[in-house]
Amino acid sequence: MLILGNLPSSDYRILVSRGDHRPVSDLYAFHLRQPIPPFPLPLTPKDIEPTVDLQHLLSEVYDQAGFDMRIDYTQPCIPPLSKADAVWVHTLLQQKELNAS
Repeated sequence: MLILGNLPSSDYRILVSRGDHRPVSDLYAFHLRQPIPPFPLPLTPKDIEPTVDLQHLLSEVYDQAGFDMRIDYTQPCIPPLSKADAVWVHTLLQQKELNAS
């Protein structure tokens, strides 16, 4: 999708486009080491937009599904992480006592 203007440097992005404001949209940019920012979820123009806390939702699913016991953290990430992020992830996994090689 074509984005006009200064695009922030980030690892991840969420683009929110309200049907009645297109092509104008809101971009929520964040890095691997940051939590996913909450963002409004557009509904119909007259509805109050709920705020989605995707970070909280993903954390709850991760905990309840026991993904810490199912994910093999010794496997390399796809796509590969930068060296600095790989070190950060390795340290984080060690702190959480997960399998970090």
